[in-house]
Amino acid sequence: MTVEVPYRALPLDQSDVRYVHGPDSVVQADVPAGETVEFEWRDSSIYPGTSRKFWVHVPAMYDPREPAALMVFQDGWWYLDPEGEVRGGIVLDNLIHRGDIPVTIGVFVDPGVFEDAAAPHARKNRNVEYDAFDDCYATFLLHEIIPQVADRYLITEDPNRWGICGGSSGGNCAFTAAWFRPDKFRRVIGYLSSFVQMPGGNPYPELIPGSERKQLRVLLQAGHRDLRWNEPERNWLASNLRVAAALAEAGYDFRLVLGDGGHSPNHGGVLLPDALRWLWR
Repeated sequence: MTVEVPYRALPLDQSDVRYVHGPDSVVQADVPAGETVEFEWRDSSIYPGTSRKFWVHVPAMYDPREPAALMVFQDGWWYLDPEGEVRGGIVLDNLIHRGDIPVTIGVFVDPGVFEDAAAPHARKNRNVEYDAFDDCYATFLLHEIIPQVADRYLITEDPNRWGICGGSSGGNCAFTAAWFRPDKFRRVIGYLSSFVQMPGGNPYPELIPGSERKQLRVLLQAGHRDLRWNEPERNWLASNLRVAAALAEAGYDFRLVLGDGGHSPNHGGVLLPDALRWLWR
C-alpha cells in the first residue's frame, strides 16, 4: 500500500525548529481519561539510598479480567506531564480509545535522588542509572517497580507487549534494558539517546552486528542539531546514526526518524503517538 505524505518545505535553519503536536497529544472531549496513581519508592536495593516517585497511568478501558500491555517511561513526570512535550498519559488514552494500540498501562518512573546530599550535583543518580552498560536498571524495574504495579493490576506476561521508552540518557537506558532483558522488554523507543555518555564509550555499533539478533523492535529519533552535531568526538547525532546503521546491518525491525532542532524533547514528544502505533502494529 502506497502512503502519500503531504509536501512540507524543509526549514532553512535546522537549529531552531519546533514541531506542532497533533490531535492525539491533546485531550479529546469524547475520550475518557484514565486514572493516574502516584507512588513513592525509598527502599531500593539496586540503588541504595535513593528515593523517587513513579506514576501508574491506567486507561479507562482497562478490564481487570484482561491482561494489559505495559509501557515504561524513563524521566517519569517529564513524560507524563499533560502540559509538557510528551504527554504520555493523554497519548495512551487517545490511542487506546480508538483501538490503535492495545489496552496499555503506562509506568512513568523518575530517576533516583539522594535527598540528603549537600551538593546539588550529588543529589541526582540519573546518569548512573541511565547511562550504564549493564542490567542493573532492568533488574531494578523488574524486581522493585513493576511488581508493585502487578500487585494492583493484571499485566500480560508476553514480552512482545512490554515496551520501554526514554529520551537523552533515558533513551540509551531504554535500549540497554531491552538489550540485556529481551525476555521481558521487546518494544523500544529512544529519543536523542545519549549513547556518547556511556562509560567506556558506546558499545552498540560494534556489538549489535556481532551478536545474535534479539527479538526487539526499535524506534530511534535523532536530531540534525543535537549536541556536538558537527564535532569529531562525543557527537550525539553521529552516535545515534551509528546505532541505527548497526541495527540495519543486523536485520532488526527498526525505524529511524531524523528531525531538525537541537537537544529538545519536542520532536520526540510529537512523534509519540505514531511511535506507539508503529511499535504495536
